[in-house]
Amino acid sequence: MSNTKCLFFSFVLLSGIGVAAENEPPSAKADKAFQDSPVVADGAALTLVSAAFRFTEGPARDAKGDVYFTDQPNDRIHHWSAATGVISEFLSPAGRSNGLYVAADGSLLACADEKNELWRIDVETKKHQVLLGKHEEKLFNGPNDVWVLPNGDLFFTDPFYKRPYWKRGDREQDGQHVYFLAKGDSKAKRVASDLVQPNGIMGNAKGDVLYVADIGDKKTYRYQIGEDGELTGKTKLIDMGSDGMTLDASGNLYLTGKGVTVVDPQGRKIEHVPVPEGWTANVCFAGADGKTLFVTAMDSVYTLKMKVAGAK
Repeated sequence: MSNTKCLFFSFVLLSGIGVAAENEPPSAKADKAFQDSPVVADGAALTLVSAAFRFTEGPARDAKGDVYFTDQPNDRIHHWSAATGVISEFLSPAGRSNGLYVAADGSLLACADEKNELWRIDVETKKHQVLLGKHEEKLFNGPNDVWVLPNGDLFFTDPFYKRPYWKRGDREQDGQHVYFLAKGDSKAKRVASDLVQPNGIMGNAKGDVLYVADIGDKKTYRYQIGEDGELTGKTKLIDMGSDGMTLDASGNLYLTGKGVTVVDPQGRKIEHVPVPEGWTANVCFAGADGKTLFVTAMDSVYTLKMKVAGAK
């Protein structure tokens, strides 16, 4: 969650903004059709799925191509069916979950912001296990975004965005860092401590490359993943931060903020998807064929048909 988003988020929590109608017509929100795009399907346009939320975040696809996403002010996780297009409530309360990721075993990892924890949720029972809540006996700032490696190890970002619902003191950690948690371990270790405010995080399908967006410094970096989560070869990809991010099968990285910006593996901008809302929080690939871009943008969620599939 960025500074811009945090201010808006605090406002909706304190003011009780109403939500848009569920049946708001897509034409009222977005009408640009893409042609000759390197990544977007010809003739495709951003399609409003629903605007019945207060602030959407954390989209994560499962093996079927369905998507889980969060509505943090309302303390809910929702489920979108790729087969029917229907959105249903999955979990409430949900620990003020923000970023999500579906692991290879089907469990749902959640950055549960209410108590600054990292959760693993069993999607069948909907019961959660707290994986982490502290580092060296001090509260995390607030785990924000998480990515899970194919072997079950994971990385997460821990920026500090003070929440109006917290019942805690000020920041306890000495900075805003990136952490690694080995599968089955109970202690995380810092693997990147030189960033201003890390937020979005994503790795490749092979599990040897990690992207981290330093939204506080407006930069996105690429790292090589070594043994035990060690990060080496830090390389600036682009002078642009990001709230959330995803990768396609061609290695293009999708960054969020003012719409969705697509950059190729060399960091060159190759497409921009404008989104009507003032902030686009996050994005993932969805659908049975992996060729639907699912976008969370403030009170709304959208889909967009793509030429490319998401990275597997």
